[in-house]
Amino acid sequence: MKTLREAKIGETVKVKKLHGEGAVKRRIMDMGITKGIEVYVRKVAPLGDPVEVNVRGYELSLRKADAEMIEVE
Repeated sequence: MKTLREAKIGETVKVKKLHGEGAVKRRIMDMGITKGIEVYVRKVAPLGDPVEVNVRGYELSLRKADAEMIEVE
């Protein structure tokens, strides 16, 4: 299982599954990250937190913990 946190800079990945429960999962989905959507990894901060991605035409910064809940291929 590969997560969004493990994706390399410049890589485009496809979301397979969202892990997490309740409000956390809902918040990730509200940001536009849903199953089947493509996510482009733009930048990763020096300590790995946050991860900047491009999704549905806009830039989004995700915490490391949130990026680990997003399974990609």
